[in-house]
Amino acid sequence: MSSALAIAGVSSVLQFYLTNLYAPLSALFGSTVKVSSQAPDLVQEAFTPGSPENQVNIFLHQVTHNVGWRNQDLPSVAADGTTRLSNPPLALDLHYLLTAYGSADWQAEALLGLALLMLHENPVLTRNDISNAIGKLPLSDPSNPLSAPLGTANLADQIEMLKITPATLGREEMAWLWTALKADYRPTFPFQVSVVLIESANPAVTALPVLVRDLVVQASMASPLPAITSIIPAAGQPAATLNTTVRVQGNHLTGATAVVLSNSLRGINQTLVPTVLSDTALTFTPPDLGSPTELAAGIYDLSVQVPWMLTATTTNSLPFAIAPEILAGAPTALASGNTTVTVPCRPFLRPGQQAFLIIGDQQAAADPFTVATNSPSFTYPNLQPTSGAVPLRLRVDGIDSPIINMTSTPPAFTGPNVTVT
Repeated sequence: MSSALAIAGVSSVLQFYLTNLYAPLSALFGSTVKVSSQAPDLVQEAFTPGSPENQVNIFLHQVTHNVGWRNQDLPSVAADGTTRLSNPPLALDLHYLLTAYGSADWQAEALLGLALLMLHENPVLTRNDISNAIGKLPLSDPSNPLSAPLGTANLADQIEMLKITPATLGREEMAWLWTALKADYRPTFPFQVSVVLIESANPAVTALPVLVRDLVVQASMASPLPAITSIIPAAGQPAATLNTTVRVQGNHLTGATAVVLSNSLRGINQTLVPTVLSDTALTFTPPDLGSPTELAAGIYDLSVQVPWMLTATTTNSLPFAIAPEILAGAPTALASGNTTVTVPCRPFLRPGQQAFLIIGDQQAAADPFTVATNSPSFTYPNLQPTSGAVPLRLRVDGIDSPIINMTSTPPAFTGPNVTVT
């Protein structure tokens, strides 16, 4: 594939061969024919009054996506949004205007006719044509600082050949275009070059080849592959807490060897040993290590590793939440006004986690901390009194500590509670 210099490379190749076309014809036109690749207004400003205007200019006026290549490749990053899987090419069509300038009768027409015949006779720029043109640029145009770097664009090595096709612009489109260019109209031929494939050279991750392909046929609409369908924390809670049993339901879970919890935001990837109950269910327990390295509160991707056929496979992943807990020793009574509250909790809060303490409906963010802590403090600049005991909640990365008994009918608040006077 080509580098980002490929667009400039196409213009340089066209300019090179047009220059060679007119080089032996200076006697025919009365002076040397200059070939440029600039905006038409710049070309017009450079003319000296009274001097010959024998010049042909190619101007790249538009770049568009190539529709045939636009959706050919896979996504370039994995589900975590950061791991690069591939470098899909940027496929472009280049739209040019070829304009002829002549100071005497018929000169512009003659210049235009010669250029059009060359493009007609060479509708494809071959790899040899491209390599030859770019390789000679340092000699033919030594003053241009891009002459040498264009040799590294790899334009001749891309998969697609460069094809030149005429483009059709109506009178109104042509008039609008030249009005925008702020230049006087001259005989112009619009054409297109496609397709230019620009590819990044960033490192990517590529999967290993498949060693064995195991095909299974069964008379059922259910997938024969191991899969998980639901995650059920203990006591009907929406999120699990440390040291409580979590039930995972699915299909073909017999022999499961590991439950994998992954939190890319916090850089956590932990494997836990499950207890397999049946082919459709297993349980595991997030451990309470009582240390800063234990599982943090937040949202995880949960998947299960299961032996399948001759190899091990990983099921689909489902979102799984671990909630913080306020431990014994939290205050039960507070004074209103400017108040700082410290609460013991688990798991440890890690630097960078967003933590809030909610007293009834009054919320305060955690005071800054730079190391993992299990006793964060929260400052309320103007804590208001409450009419009685109200629930005390700790919210970490959007997950609230449990304060409701979900097994009772109807559900009821269980605490911890605090009174502000």
